[in-house]
Amino acid sequence: QVQLVESGGGSVQAGDSLRLACAASGRTFSMCAMAWFRQAPGKEREFVAGITRSSGGKYYADSVKGRFTVSRDNAENTVSLQMNSLKPEDTAVYYCACRGGSYYPRPHESEYDYWGQGTQVTVSS
Repeated sequence: QVQLVESGGGSVQAGDSLRLACAASGRTFSMCAMAWFRQAPGKEREFVAGITRSSGGKYYADSVKGRFTVSRDNAENTVSLQMNSLKPEDTAVYYCACRGGSYYPRPHESEYDYWGQGTQVTVSS
């Protein structure tokens, strides 16, 4: 069992930065491939970034590539998303998710076993 709690969301201006954090409880965090998803109003939840168990591989949606960076600290049971050059279209609720027992993240939400409650990010122009 893994419990996930996101933090770090807020309201910013276009061009600003935010850093989201996801704290995990449970001894199996290091066995999770982790990912960030987001869901904007009226839209489906979409993959944003993912990271392998060992941090050896990082994957990004095209819409955030070059602006967002995912990282994790298995000793601290945390995964982070550094978001730079934010745009209004980045406005969404951001979720972290664990794909248990898997090395690689996947871009499909159905493949994730545990989810956080989400944190709101609002970017105004």
